[in-house]
Amino acid sequence: MDTGRRHSTSPRVSLRPSSRSRPTPGSCDPRVVPDEPDDAAAHALRPVDIRDGVVTRPSGPWTPTVHAFLRHLRAQGLESVPEPLGTAAGTETLGYLAGASGGAGWFHQHTEVGLRSAAALLRRLHDASAGWRPPAEAVWGAPTVPGPDQVLCHGDPGPWNFVWDGDEAVGLLDWDFLHPAPRVDDVAYALRWFAPLRPDAEALDWHHFPEVPDRRSRVAAFLDAYGPLPAFDVTEAVASRAEATIELEQTLAEAGVEPQATWVAEGSLDRQRTEVRWIREHGGLWT
Repeated sequence: MDTGRRHSTSPRVSLRPSSRSRPTPGSCDPRVVPDEPDDAAAHALRPVDIRDGVVTRPSGPWTPTVHAFLRHLRAQGLESVPEPLGTAAGTETLGYLAGASGGAGWFHQHTEVGLRSAAALLRRLHDASAGWRPPAEAVWGAPTVPGPDQVLCHGDPGPWNFVWDGDEAVGLLDWDFLHPAPRVDDVAYALRWFAPLRPDAEALDWHHFPEVPDRRSRVAAFLDAYGPLPAFDVTEAVASRAEATIELEQTLAEAGVEPQATWVAEGSLDRQRTEVRWIREHGGLWT
């Protein structure tokens, strides 16, 4: 999701690369720069600890469902998702997936190779979800979306949540927003952030492209690498998916969940609605 400065509604540390000037020492990618102060605040609210190959992070009501799903994927030989290790006292533990992620992820998908790799991985994960039967007590982190070609959708498949080895997407993290939905639900979300279907200034600043990318060719490459889908209107699908993200952020904010409550108080919903209008008005750039 675009809050005007972060990626998604996910109640966790934001991993957006800042546009400031100094590289982070020891960063996965030398071009990644330090998190902005508001990202540090989000981290304080949703701390994530990584040590000895184990990730510890806050859990939620959806966590047991997510862990059951991750076990299903890994049982099929898909080591591109974290190994669920357990939950206790409001936290979950997961196996660490080595590679570049978070802020570093933006740069690895600038190439068509990286873009296609992420689309292909998303397809494999969707396909592998088809045979899973959710537990009777399943809790979803985002609303179920009815429709044909329903799979289990990640809910937040932006470049920051992929794990990268060079320009190859080798993993997908942060499944908090797992929910049943048509494949296009995830594909439309990803297109907004990978193409990106955002104003030129955001493509240059937020996404750190050296020049405004050819959105039409990037949309075509992503869809080609993902593979067959029911026919859909790219512009309307992306705009509608962005509106669903706005609704979810507002719901989380109204429930007092941070950092969403702070984002909304600072005007994030208005900024996002402005971007939705931009998407609907500029479809000619990619269709």
